[in-house]
Amino acid sequence: MKIAVIGGTGLIGSQVVRILNASGHVAVPHSPSTGVDLLSGRGLPEALKEADVVVNLTNSPTFDDASPAFFQTTMHNLLTAAKATGVGHAVILSIVGADQVPGLIYYRAKVLQEDILKAGPVPYSIVRATQFFEFMDAVLSWTADENTVRLPATLVQPIAATDVAQAVADVSVGTPLQGTRNIAGPEVFQLDELGKITLAAHGDHRTVVTDNSAGMFAAVSGDALVPKDGAVIAKTAYRDWLAR
Repeated sequence: MKIAVIGGTGLIGSQVVRILNASGHVAVPHSPSTGVDLLSGRGLPEALKEADVVVNLTNSPTFDDASPAFFQTTMHNLLTAAKATGVGHAVILSIVGADQVPGLIYYRAKVLQEDILKAGPVPYSIVRATQFFEFMDAVLSWTADENTVRLPATLVQPIAATDVAQAVADVSVGTPLQGTRNIAGPEVFQLDELGKITLAAHGDHRTVVTDNSAGMFAAVSGDALVPKDGAVIAKTAYRDWLAR
C-alpha cells in the first residue's frame, strides 16, 4: 500500500512513516522541506499521485484566531487533490474532547477540520488523541517563573507520541472508519499533579501552585479531555516514559 504522509517529518509523522515502512508498506513523508505545502497546495498533486491513502498530520503554526483559517484552507486543498488523484482514504489526527471545549479557539479549529473531512468526497478516518507526554514541558513553561509553575487541576489522560504514531499507522492501513477512534494513555491525572511528577523527575525544585485560571487548559471543565467508553488505551505509563 502506498501512503502519503503530509507532515511526515514531524514528531508523529516521522514515526508513522517508520512504522509503515517497517511493516512492508511504502510510506512517503511530505512537508514544506520536501516541496509540499498544504497551505498553498504547492506540490500536493504530485505527492498524492498513485497514493492509496493520505495521512494529514500538519498543524497550525499558532493556537490563536488564525488557526480556523489554516485548517479550512489546508483541508480544502487536501481533499481537492485527493479526489483528483483517486486517493481512497484520508486520515487526520485530532484531539479527544475537542468538541467539548468551545472556549479554546484552537479546539474549535480542529472540530472544523474534522467537519470538513466528514463532509468531503474521500472516505475518511479520524484519530483523536489525548495530550502527548512530549508536550508537558511546554505546558509547564506557559505559566512558569523562576520559583513557581501555576497549573489548573484539569483532568487529563496523556499518551506517548510513539503510541499515537502506532494508532495512526494502524488506522491508515485499515478500512476507512467513516468515524472516529479515540486513543489515550493508561492513567488519568490532574494537570497540577502531572506537573509535580514532571518537575520531580527533572530534579526541578520549583513549586507547583494549583490555579484554575492558569494557562490554556483553564478553559476545560470537568472530564472533557478524558475519553469515554470505547477508547483504545495505550500501554506506556507516564512515569515509565519519564524514566527512559
